Amino acid sequence: MDLYQVYFDLRPGVRDTTLVEGLERYLGHLREQGLIAGWRLTRAKLGFGLKGHGDWMLTIEVRDLAQLEAAFQQVAGRRDPVEGLHFGVNSLVANPVFALYRDFPDSVRHRGEERF
Repeated sequence: MDLYQVYFDLRPGVRDTTLVEGLERYLGHLREQGLIAGWRLTRAKLGFGLKGHGDWMLTIEVRDLAQLEAAFQQVAGRRDPVEGLHFGVNSLVANPVFALYRDFPDSVRHRGEERF
């Protein structure tokens, strides 16, 4: 599994529930289309977030880079309905920082040993 992560803050005046509703519509659409495996939204607790990376972390799960590329192609095409859904979320966030992680050991490096 590959994990596409976005760290960010909310723009001033944006309600946290508005963000959640927008993400449910946008990422729910991508999941229904088979373009992502799942997603999760988390928020720094008690100020224990990564300094300079915002209070929020969005993790989007994809099977592999091919699925991620398919999702990017769909979003980059800027066609509705995904364009409106993407803009609806993108307009709510400030200072995004992006990262890409993978499970380790992955299927290539995992040789039957027990995972922790």
